[in-house]
Amino acid sequence: MLRSRHRWIRVLALGVGVGVLGTGTASAAAGRPAPASSAPPTVSTSTAAPGIGHRALPKPPPPSVPSTVAGAVEPTDSATPSAPSAEPTSSPFPSDGPSLSEEETYWTADRMDDAVPLDSPPVPASAAVKHGIRAGAAAHRPPPAGTPAPEHFLGHPMVGTFFFDGQPLGGPKTYCTGSVVHTAAKDIVLTAGHCGLGLKSATHRIFVPRYRSGRPAAGQPDGVFPVSQLYMDPRYERNSKKAVSDLDLAFAQVGPNGRGKVEDVTGALTFTPTSGYRHKVTVIGYPGDAGVNPDHVPVRCPVSTSQLPGFRQMRMTCTGFYGGVSGGPWIEDYNSTDGTGKVIGNTGGYNGGGNDANDDWVTYAPVYGKDAQDLFADAAAHRKVADDKPPYRPSGDPWLPGTAATWQNAGLLASGDFRRTGHSDMIVVWSDGEVTLYPGDGHGGYDPERQLLPGNSTWKNAKTITAGDFTGSDQFDLLVRWVDGEVTLYGDVGSKGLDRPGTQMIKPNDLWKNATQIVAGRFAAARYVTDLVVRWSDGELTLYTSVGAGTFGQEHQLKPKNDTWRKATLLTAGEFSGDQKWDLMVRWADGELDDYAGTTTSGLGGEHRILNPNGLWKHDAAMTTGDFTGNGRTDDLVIRWSDGETTMYTDTLADQLGAEHTLVAPTS
Repeated sequence: MLRSRHRWIRVLALGVGVGVLGTGTASAAAGRPAPASSAPPTVSTSTAAPGIGHRALPKPPPPSVPSTVAGAVEPTDSATPSAPSAEPTSSPFPSDGPSLSEEETYWTADRMDDAVPLDSPPVPASAAVKHGIRAGAAAHRPPPAGTPAPEHFLGHPMVGTFFFDGQPLGGPKTYCTGSVVHTAAKDIVLTAGHCGLGLKSATHRIFVPRYRSGRPAAGQPDGVFPVSQLYMDPRYERNSKKAVSDLDLAFAQVGPNGRGKVEDVTGALTFTPTSGYRHKVTVIGYPGDAGVNPDHVPVRCPVSTSQLPGFRQMRMTCTGFYGGVSGGPWIEDYNSTDGTGKVIGNTGGYNGGGNDANDDWVTYAPVYGKDAQDLFADAAAHRKVADDKPPYRPSGDPWLPGTAATWQNAGLLASGDFRRTGHSDMIVVWSDGEVTLYPGDGHGGYDPERQLLPGNSTWKNAKTITAGDFTGSDQFDLLVRWVDGEVTLYGDVGSKGLDRPGTQMIKPNDLWKNATQIVAGRFAAARYVTDLVVRWSDGELTLYTSVGAGTFGQEHQLKPKNDTWRKATLLTAGEFSGDQKWDLMVRWADGELDDYAGTTTSGLGGEHRILNPNGLWKHDAAMTTGDFTGNGRTDDLVIRWSDGETTMYTDTLADQLGAEHTLVAPTS
């Protein structure tokens, strides 16, 4: 989440990393060395402590928890245990489980304090130390510089802990984190799937909002709520490292206590599905190790997220998220005063959310897609979950060969139907002069790359490129503006390649040295993509229609020279507004992203704001648009970020980015 997002430029450790998940290497990457200054940091190959799920090793003890924390109010109820709440008169807890009063009697302060985080490693039989939430653990190597640390705070009513019997029965009691989510029934709490498995097999099981250590169940600030039913995807496997770890979420239906239904007592978060991996969130959990959290108060960490490569999961980096945090909410649009916001993930996923061969400051959460939406709908309606679901299908994100360090050297991008297949391919000009074609598969992915030219000194001088069907053959051509101002057209690149002179559109000259950006599109009424927009260094914007072999066609001035358009850093074009004519998309120097729909020979189209100025998109180093999904529209936006990560936004609209897919994962 935090994504110090240098893209920020990501220096965050990447959990499993590309080496673990095997994204492969580019077959032609040998000639594309990463700049020495941008070499990725070395990642330790040492493994984390044994155990399942999330972290077991704490950081050094934090400062003592303050008595008051901004945005949180310590409840005024007495710490002295109160009498058990009266049995509710409506919506009774099912008769096949313990009653509320029985649970309040069972869950003493000692039983809860002695509970072991479900995701902690097993404790050796010879261990003499207490193994509950106040237990210590071995030291670990420090995280990379700049990794954020969590804040200990007093918590929010809608976030708390589950306590339940350990397995086998009679073993240590266990716990996880959970959060109340809004439903009409007002009785649903979100947690991790691997926590749900433990809850499902337990006899005594309660949800404790805003848990306070040292108090029995009857003395908790918001009371406790008995668990009556669990809703889980039957395809989930505990602490899996496979694609089904995307399904690591569960919903618990809880009975009321003497104060009412849980949501009426605590408030709730809004369960919010999302298709993207990049968010700014606050992650909350209850870590249990003494070195991290001696008073067992919740912690929170504002972070930015990225994708766990190969999975439909987010990742974030923050120290201190050790055993006990599983199931904790990842909250977007978080209000630190009242705790409200949109929950878009929960700690869990790959190997239960972390603590594999990864560094223990990396944490994962499933992204809520259709499977999660269906499960939530079942829980909200108190329906039985179908157990005949088809095999789980992973994210299917397309991947380009090579690492982010390699793709930092992808200098120029151009997209078009170079092979006459009815969908787009992508051409890349690398910093060493190599030129590569990536054949699109029509489903958002790519077939094996094809080298058009090996590294060479000539193509190091290509300054800007674009693709269009300038020769009218239903096969796209490549237009190149060179460093000396010469412009060359290479017709039918897919069949003829680039190892030839091409057609000289204009000889070397001083004027076209100032053609800072060129982008082809269909802005007039032509059948083929034969129009060319040029942004000049003085801010002038020109449209050339009916460009062909040896001719720039007819010139139309869209903007006279001006200071504003000198800041139009990158241009691309596509059918973002949905009609036959194309739009012009602009990424400005301050990170703003705008689409100009209806750009024609009559003038620049109307401006549609996609993104306001922001620091992230200043790191958009190259972009191109193609029809990579085969929907017949050139509306799939590809971004190569300054750190080499490469992203596709499929079905992008005139005022909104499309669904986000990772093509090249960030460097760990």
